[in-house]
Amino acid sequence: MPAELMRESYPIQGGDFDTAGEISGELKTILRDLGIEAGSLRRIVVVAFEAEMNVVMYARRGTLTFILTDDAVDLEIRDDGPGIPDLELAFQEGYSTASDEMRELGFGFGMGLPNMRKNSDDLRVETEVGKGTTVFARIRLDAHE
Repeated sequence: MPAELMRESYPIQGGDFDTAGEISGELKTILRDLGIEAGSLRRIVVVAFEAEMNVVMYARRGTLTFILTDDAVDLEIRDDGPGIPDLELAFQEGYSTASDEMRELGFGFGMGLPNMRKNSDDLRVETEVGKGTTVFARIRLDAHE
């Protein structure tokens, strides 16, 4: 098991589109300052941003935790949202349950989970309708370099 070099957790406020994306932006700054290679950094930020936006769009609140090890970044995003009734459908590009208001703000293209899967080396989603969703993503630092 690789040694944990850094762990940070950030609260995400559902419905707060004014600050949406700030957490993934902060992660980008931290990891860039630590010297994480650009390709890995981009993949990490894409996964973090998509997950953060899903919490903002669908949940009352959530938490994004990132763990840096020698060879990977693990992201764990937990929310208390409505859960995902059909996970297989939610992974289809273009499928979205976004409201008209969210679409007017420029969100809801149905690319969140597909983009997270595309940019993760390992992605697991646990969801229960009425309870919430937890996403576990691992991005290896030596992959796709």
